[in-house]
Amino acid sequence: MGNRKTSGLTKRGRIWHLNKQFRGVRIRESAGTTSLTEAVELLASRIEGVRQSQLYGVRPLWTFREAGQKYLKENQHKRSVSDDERHLAMLDPFIGDLLLSRVYMETLRPFIEKRNKDGVKTKTINLSLETVRRILRLAADEWRDKQGATWLEMAPKIKLFRITDARKPHSLSVEEEQLLFRQLPSHLLRMALYKANTGSRQEEVCSLRWEWEKKVPEFDTSVFVIPGEKVKNTEERLVVLNRIARSVIEEARGMHPVYVFVRRSKDGITVPVKKMNNTGWRSARERAADAWERVHGTVAPQGFRRVRVHDLKHTFGRRLRAAGVSFEDRQDLLGHKSQRITTHYSHPELSNLIAAAEKACG
Repeated sequence: MGNRKTSGLTKRGRIWHLNKQFRGVRIRESAGTTSLTEAVELLASRIEGVRQSQLYGVRPLWTFREAGQKYLKENQHKRSVSDDERHLAMLDPFIGDLLLSRVYMETLRPFIEKRNKDGVKTKTINLSLETVRRILRLAADEWRDKQGATWLEMAPKIKLFRITDARKPHSLSVEEEQLLFRQLPSHLLRMALYKANTGSRQEEVCSLRWEWEKKVPEFDTSVFVIPGEKVKNTEERLVVLNRIARSVIEEARGMHPVYVFVRRSKDGITVPVKKMNNTGWRSARERAADAWERVHGTVAPQGFRRVRVHDLKHTFGRRLRAAGVSFEDRQDLLGHKSQRITTHYSHPELSNLIAAAEKACG
């Protein structure tokens, strides 16, 4: 029997896989076994499950891959849907073929072990597990088939790990900032200068549009009001410009009709920069750390050699604090969620924030 071919079963390496259409339902998953007998029995069980579902309303059998596809389709409006898609792509080789009822901590163990072996931080692993947990809860609580049965009888407990390996933020010194910025290509330099002087997040910088600019003639300046859908806390954000940020904006003016921060593509077309954390950034920080070591004759601080784009926001916040800017003003300048309506300031309040932002210029 071990050599006999069976319809609906294929062998990949040593493992048998199910792939069969029955009564309009596609049965597709890994049998998880090298035994043809066991694979045949599993396929028969899945076929019977489809028959029971259609005839008697028994809960149908869904794979995690199918649940993931449904989740992505229903959440295209989410700002983080691309992150969810990335996590699901990494999870798919491990649990994509599994039925929802077979997705739990033990079956997730190979994925977790592989990510640990690759040196991935616990926080990143937790984000993938949170995606799994969210989908399983939807399958158990909200998603229903034509007979009204939920996709999953009960969602298992997906445990997140305590984070002990988080990297501490690194605030750039003036010297480090100069060394790093000298190494950046011009388009990243403009973005880094703006970010380090406004405390904006990467997405807020990359998506910055000219239509969001609001002139403030009373102070001979302008501000940007970023829509809530582009802000992490979903609230409109007022971005105040100090003199360095204003100089960056003026340099970028006229480069593109829609986006503030752009670059020249290989074919000479001006296109928006989709992200700052790219090979250009990573190469520049390595060269900057090497330059630091040549100057000081010692090993560069690890936080500087691995400095992240988000550290520019921390740098802005630390410089505001060092300059004596109040906690409330720092909250508003950094775009943190607060009870104050940050896009409707009076002239004295706006004047105060502009003066506070100027203190970060050093």
